[in-house]
Amino acid sequence: MSNSVFSLPDPIIIPIVGETAGYPVGRIFCVGRNYAAHAAEMGNEVDREAPFYFTKSAPNAILTGSTVPYPAGTENYHHEMELALAIGKPVFRTTRAQAWDAVYAYGCALDMTRRDLQIRERNKQRPWDLGKDVENGAVFAPLTPTAAWSPDENKHIRLSVNGELRQNATLEELIWKIDEIVVHLSGFYHLRPGDLILTGTPAGVGPVVAGDVLTGEIDGLEPIQLTLSDVE
Repeated sequence: MSNSVFSLPDPIIIPIVGETAGYPVGRIFCVGRNYAAHAAEMGNEVDREAPFYFTKSAPNAILTGSTVPYPAGTENYHHEMELALAIGKPVFRTTRAQAWDAVYAYGCALDMTRRDLQIRERNKQRPWDLGKDVENGAVFAPLTPTAAWSPDENKHIRLSVNGELRQNATLEELIWKIDEIVVHLSGFYHLRPGDLILTGTPAGVGPVVAGDVLTGEIDGLEPIQLTLSDVE
């Protein structure tokens, strides 16, 4: 018998290609400004000394194919297409070789952003939570295990809105590579299964409105789709 005052929703389970069991969403870490062209379009310079991060809450994660309302409190809601990696082994202060071994799977993801709120808070040197940790703002496609896919640098990452191509780059443009991210982040956190890391978005981010259909892909991975409806 539970002694909790309230019950919590079950965690989102991301399907895994070729598996009957899924991957439960625990923590969601996101790498900021990991494509130089995207940093430039946002008026920022890349910090090449070390990656930096923000987080999204697991209850705000949803799966591809969802239709969700345009979020409250914003007039400038942006898409950001990203490669996500899923941790499969506990690591802390790991090496680059161990970092590769800790990655269980990869998948397409969307980091949806209330850009006006992010910029407002950033300009006041305040946290980005209102802009980044949006309800239904972390979208995941099915994951592909590492045995079946690798992040080769020539693979393309793309996003279209209503069939119009908005983002188009290659993974070669990642400033901080997969193993470097895992090594760095594991210096601050005991990474564990359930942890997802979104590795940054390429240039071409932009606003979306109610009624838009977003479709994204990374060569060799399951595609992702999101439909926006009217504000609730």
